[in-house]
Amino acid sequence: MSFNALSEKINYDEVLQTYKLSDAQQKYKDARDEELKQIIQGSDKRLLVLVGPCSAHDEEAVIAYVTKLAEVQEKVKERLLLIPRVYTNKPRTNGDGYKGLLHQPSPEQATNLLKGIGAVRRIHNRVITETGLTTADEMLYPENLELVKDLLSYIAIGARSVEDQQHRFVASGIDQPVGMKNPTSGNLSVMFHSIYAAQQTQEFIYNGQEVRTSSNPYAHVVLRGGLTEEGKVVPNYHYEDLLRVSDMYQAENLKHPFVVVDTNHDNSGKKHHEQVRIVKETLANRKWNREIKELVRGFMIESFLEEGRQEISEGIFGKSITDPCLGWDDTEELLYYIAEKA
Repeated sequence: MSFNALSEKINYDEVLQTYKLSDAQQKYKDARDEELKQIIQGSDKRLLVLVGPCSAHDEEAVIAYVTKLAEVQEKVKERLLLIPRVYTNKPRTNGDGYKGLLHQPSPEQATNLLKGIGAVRRIHNRVITETGLTTADEMLYPENLELVKDLLSYIAIGARSVEDQQHRFVASGIDQPVGMKNPTSGNLSVMFHSIYAAQQTQEFIYNGQEVRTSSNPYAHVVLRGGLTEEGKVVPNYHYEDLLRVSDMYQAENLKHPFVVVDTNHDNSGKKHHEQVRIVKETLANRKWNREIKELVRGFMIESFLEEGRQEISEGIFGKSITDPCLGWDDTEELLYYIAEKA
C-alpha cells in the first residue's frame, strides 16, 4: 500500500492568484456575504434560497442558468436572497461514477485534478463577475477548501461528511456560513453535535500546521430527510419535524438558530417535482406557526435549465448528469411563489 505522487506539491499562493477577484469585485462580494450573515442572524427578514444543479458539470450551462437566476434575483430582492448552487464535488458512496468538476473538468474525459482546480476557480469567478450572484459549494474535501475559499459565500457539509471530525473542525475556522445536513440515517443528534463542534474554537492539524480556529457562529441545520436500515425514505420537513428541530435548537443553546429545508434528496425521494410541494407545505407551516416561521428561513432546491437527468453520453445542454432537477420554468414560478408567500 502506498501513495504515488502524480504531481509536484501544489503552491496554494499561486493558485489563489488565478481567477482572483478585483478589489471592486471583492468589495461587492463582501457586502453580499454580510447580507447572508444578517439573514442567518435574523436582522434581515428575507428568506435564503440556495438553488441550482445537483452538480456543476458544464460551465457554460451553469453560467446560462445563473444569468437567468440573476434576473429573478433583481425582481425578488426585497423578499429573497438567491445563492446559486455551484457544486464542483460530487460525493460517491462507493467511489464510482462522476465525482464533479474538480475531478473531471470534462465529464467525458479522464480525471485531471490539477486542471480541475483551475476549472473550479474559473466557474466560481465567472458566476460572480458575469452575473453578480455569489456562490455556494460543498466542502467534500476539507483540505481543498484553501483552493477556493476566497470565492465562496456559502459552504455545505453533506450527509456523508457531517459525522467526520475534520469537516466539523474545519467548519469552525472558516468565514462563510456552513449548512450542516443531517446524516443519511436521518439522525438529528449527529447533525446538532456537528453544529456544536463548528460553533466552538478547535485546535488540530490542518494542511501541515497546528491551528486554532475562531469558531463559526453561522453553522446551522439543513434538513434533507433520511433512510431507515430497511431503505425506507423518511422525510423530515413536516410540521412535527420542524417543531422537534426547534426544541433541539433550544436545548443545545446554539447561536443563530436557522434551518434550511433541502427539498430534494430523501425529503423528496429524488422525485424532483416533489420539491414544489415540499416548499409549499413548508411555507404553509411557517404561516401557521410563528416558532417555525422564525426558525425555518431557507430552502435548498435542485434545479437546472432542463428538468430531470441524463446520461453523460446524451450531451443535453443544461440537464443534470447526476440527480434529477427541476427545469427552469418550474423553478422560476416557484421562486416567485416563495417571494409572494415569504
